[in-house]
Amino acid sequence: QVQLVESGGGLVQAGGSLRLSCAASGRSFGAYFMAWFRQAPGKEREFVAAITWSGGSTYYADSVKGRFTISRDKAKNALYLQMNSLKPEDTAIYYCAATQNYGGTLASRPYDYWGQGTQVTVSS
Repeated sequence: QVQLVESGGGLVQAGGSLRLSCAASGRSFGAYFMAWFRQAPGKEREFVAAITWSGGSTYYADSVKGRFTISRDKAKNALYLQMNSLKPEDTAIYYCAATQNYGGTLASRPYDYWGQGTQVTVSS
């Protein structure tokens, strides 16, 4: 059973930085795609960034490109999201997700496993 546990959220001022972590366990993730999604109050969940666990190729939503960096540490089975130049509109619950599905884009394909989420609040 795959388990994903996020941490690192908090309150930060606009322009500040946060680093989210996701501890992954339960199996080998060599064939997995890992991603971060977020959901703001009253809005639908949206794709933020994804990475291929094996090769480390990365993909970003246009809204975070150049400000956020997704990475993974294979030895620690950990996924990260470095968030810089944060804006109030980045305020949301951030979720870590994993999938082996190949259909569709990394933003749209079904993700099979989700963490419980971590709150990020950016004050203006």
